[in-house]
Amino acid sequence: MNYMPGTASLIEDIDRLRHQAVLAIGQELNRRALGGPTPGAWINQARRRSSLLGSQLEDTLYSDQELAYIQQGEEAMQKALGILSSREGWKKENQQANGDTVLSKVVPDMGKVFRLEVVVDQPMERLYEELVEHMEAMGEWNPNVKEIKVLQKIGKDTVITHELAAESAGNLVGPRDFVSVRCTKRRGSTCVLAGTATRFGEMPEQKGIIRGEHGPTCMVLRPLAGSPSKTKLTWLLSIDLKGWLPKTIINQVLSQTQVDFANHLRKHLESSPAPDARC
Repeated sequence: MNYMPGTASLIEDIDRLRHQAVLAIGQELNRRALGGPTPGAWINQARRRSSLLGSQLEDTLYSDQELAYIQQGEEAMQKALGILSSREGWKKENQQANGDTVLSKVVPDMGKVFRLEVVVDQPMERLYEELVEHMEAMGEWNPNVKEIKVLQKIGKDTVITHELAAESAGNLVGPRDFVSVRCTKRRGSTCVLAGTATRFGEMPEQKGIIRGEHGPTCMVLRPLAGSPSKTKLTWLLSIDLKGWLPKTIINQVLSQTQVDFANHLRKHLESSPAPDARC
């Protein structure tokens, strides 16, 4: 049988742990039979070691490149959440009559980022289903996206995607595509969907299409306080469209993209049957 590098030594450790556990159980039974004390420290030690070995064994199931993608996605999530957690410096870019709001701020080493805050009259599980489980279908209801394709899945939380964006209205911004690593996490009643630009050898730059870069970006989904059937959605958008574009046009396009996204998402959810979604 062939094992991945490092797996053989781990299996030897597990066998040794199993042998130690058998000996310890025998000793514990002897102590109980003799009416002596029944310390349980060895149980906790065995559990800790077993947990550690299990974690190490799980890591060996991924290649170095896959582990790098996982780390990249998780680091992007932490950085994006750090930006969202800061309430200072945000300026209002756009506010709709329904309360949808786009804010912006300048972040060192990143430039201008945008923050969409909306309330969607759908439960969080429904949004999660559409934005994560049905990610590749987004081009069917969001005209700003031509196609999203999952290039690789890594574990249950990480994917590599290729996104082909549509040209903006009036052709102010030509066709762009993006290759990203995306990470999804559940934290209590909150779902966090994060991503950032990455490199993927099987998806080189396409002729006639400018390769833009996301990131770090994230969406935070949580039940609306007092109305769990509704969802508070916060979307941090950080993007470099590349090419020669005036900043005024970029800011206008990105701000409107977030507003349009919220409108298209609502229309899609209202017009399609609710799946049995789970976050």
